Amino acid sequence: MAENKTKPTDASVTYFLDQIKESRKREDCFALLKMMESVSKEKPIMWGSSIVGFGLYHYVYESGREGDTVQLGFSPRKEAITIYMMCSLAHVADELPKLGKYKTGKGCLYIKSLKDVDAAVLRRILTKAWKVAKSKK
Repeated sequence: MAENKTKPTDASVTYFLDQIKESRKREDCFALLKMMESVSKEKPIMWGSSIVGFGLYHYVYESGREGDTVQLGFSPRKEAITIYMMCSLAHVADELPKLGKYKTGKGCLYIKSLKDVDAAVLRRILTKAWKVAKSKK
């Protein structure tokens, strides 16, 4: 079976975030960093070259494929900031209508800017996602 390409690295999270050219996105990512540190009570780790992650989540698919990924994390992508949560969005569905402007993917939230969302609601979503993923271990 193929190994995951995205693995934890020793790269500096601060250095990575400092390289974001767009000032609004850079500021948003530093704010997300603080929020996720507070929610998880863990230090951030770079996963691959572009994901800031908190915690370790071991998954096993029905196919037998398994691996490790972040329990909670984010990545400043070109179009939006991707927020990774290792729980089904169904676990946070009650909070989503209150969040503001966002899009969803498979277990991910995409936000253009933190100014587009309610920070308190986002924090509640991240807290729920963290607890759900932690309980699955």
